[in-house]
Amino acid sequence: MMIPEKDRQKIRERFSAMTEPVVLRFFESSIDCPTCPQIKDLLQEVADLSDKLTLEVFNLYTDEEKAKEIGVDKAPTLAILGGSGQDYGIRFYGAPAGYEFAAFLEAILMISRGDSGLKAETKTKLATIDQDVTLNVFVTPTCPYCPSAVHLAHQFAFENAHIRGHMIEATEFPEWANRFDVYGVPKTVINDLDSIEGAVPEAVLLDQVMAVASKA
Repeated sequence: MMIPEKDRQKIRERFSAMTEPVVLRFFESSIDCPTCPQIKDLLQEVADLSDKLTLEVFNLYTDEEKAKEIGVDKAPTLAILGGSGQDYGIRFYGAPAGYEFAAFLEAILMISRGDSGLKAETKTKLATIDQDVTLNVFVTPTCPYCPSAVHLAHQFAFENAHIRGHMIEATEFPEWANRFDVYGVPKTVINDLDSIEGAVPEAVLLDQVMAVASKA
């Protein structure tokens, strides 16, 4: 058991606020993915805490069509979907563990409730974006400021189908992190063009996203 019983009870209580079903779709690999078995076990433990949660496990290579369907090309990758398979572009590349476990639970609750929790003004501005925007948030499990940056990216993704919000665990994907000179976390890279270091307020990320979208 990876989640202590006292924590399981707290999670059950939080999940009691879920209204709609949520799917955890996990892509694993037996090649170069030493953390995959542990992540799968963690996801199963979480899924067992609510009858509104379903865990689906696929192999990145033998289930290639399933991976292509939602644009997954790396393992370990977790996509959190609506109960009917609605894809909001919310991803966890690497383990949703350590401090990131909080962002993982928040993503589940947000999708189930159907509300991003963003300010009305932010929602209105995000609705005007008609170009694809990807927010890659690089994190480490021991970073206490990272979950808020990840959740904000996921909130933006939930609001607009053109936006994708990805958590990337830098130590599990070092080449990806090195490509963007990730020395401190969180670091949010927008469309591989612009970046923000640190956890920033909603309005700051909104300004950056709107600026990048206008150039796309």
